[in-house]
Amino acid sequence: MNYNNIEILAPVGSYESLTTALNAGCNSVYFGVEQLNMRSRSSTNFTLDDLRVISRTCNDRNIKTYLTINTILYDHDIGLMKTIVNQAKDSGITAIIASDHAVMSYCKSIAMPLHISTQANVTNIETVEFYAAFANVMVLSRELSLRQVAEISRAIERKQIKGPSGELVKLEIFAHGALCMAISGKCYLSLHSNNASANRGACIQNCRKQYIVTDKEDGVELEIDNEYIMSAKDLCTIGFLDKILKSGVNILKIEGRGRSPDYVDTVVRCYKEAVTALQEERYTQERIENWEKQLATVYNRGFWDGYYLGRKMGEWNDSYGSKATEKKIFIARGIKYFDKIEVGEFRVESHSLKKGDKIMVTGPTTGVLKAELGEIRVNDVTVESVSKGDVFSIKMDEIIRPSSKLYKIVSE
Repeated sequence: MNYNNIEILAPVGSYESLTTALNAGCNSVYFGVEQLNMRSRSSTNFTLDDLRVISRTCNDRNIKTYLTINTILYDHDIGLMKTIVNQAKDSGITAIIASDHAVMSYCKSIAMPLHISTQANVTNIETVEFYAAFANVMVLSRELSLRQVAEISRAIERKQIKGPSGELVKLEIFAHGALCMAISGKCYLSLHSNNASANRGACIQNCRKQYIVTDKEDGVELEIDNEYIMSAKDLCTIGFLDKILKSGVNILKIEGRGRSPDYVDTVVRCYKEAVTALQEERYTQERIENWEKQLATVYNRGFWDGYYLGRKMGEWNDSYGSKATEKKIFIARGIKYFDKIEVGEFRVESHSLKKGDKIMVTGPTTGVLKAELGEIRVNDVTVESVSKGDVFSIKMDEIIRPSSKLYKIVSE
């Protein structure tokens, strides 16, 4: 099995996450601009003016860029959609990810490369053949088993199904991150309760909450005990990544455009290491357990293997929010960086910090930097700790700016 052409696709919801994803070793990034994407509410998102910067930054490092326009569209959206696609093409963005036929048709008309979003529910080879007239990559439905994925992959090879590029159609699947209780995310709960459509990128995540059921006849209330019955655990495939890649998958998509840079850093690094281990025949149970332990340190709702290994029903949470084994506490904000002596200066805005603490610094140009805190100086005097209001300096290899944030990492 040749693992050398496997692409790790990282989620990017901010410049911090962009820098982090590139430093962590991704092969491609995906992101949204304006409001026509499925994370228009939960992610920072970029503007049209950011496209050239993103494209240039990624092209300099040979990283592909995919822009999501994957919501459903109404007539009044068409003008904005065309503006976004035109700007993406002019800026050198690699491809558009879409599920609406209007986007597909327009991309084809101007020869803009396209990927079919998972929102299109690609679940069989006939659908692949249909969309191959528009797209080079199919993001398969998240509800398929690996056996079904492999059958589609073999059929593409057997039938020589090619996209507009003239190459065989490639397959992409979600490898890690949040899963929706609805088929490929098509849910109406948020629209029903708050007039905020999940299919327009505005989901308020009703499914992640706990509920009480009331008997309409006598008013008796029953609390749904132990399980958040609509809130699926997060997908984690690092323990059977060899099986996924043997099924014919080309691109491993990591979910999480609304999550923090440290999540992007940890998940991308782990999957990058796992693919490299497969390439070098070092993919062992011991390493899998270590990666799983690392993945558990950042935001997650508990892990399960999704539907890939044949499950028919989802696996649900038993609590609200993250089950990360570590949490970050905001401590300080960057002031300036002294290049010649490689020292960063910060101001403590909350809590306190002491020598030996585990810290993380994030920023648009820094990405994510983790370290154990060594010498701390205040007014050029070495101190053991600092507290709110203190201005302190520490040795740092990476440049920090006023936009940089310093966190303390503590175990849960």
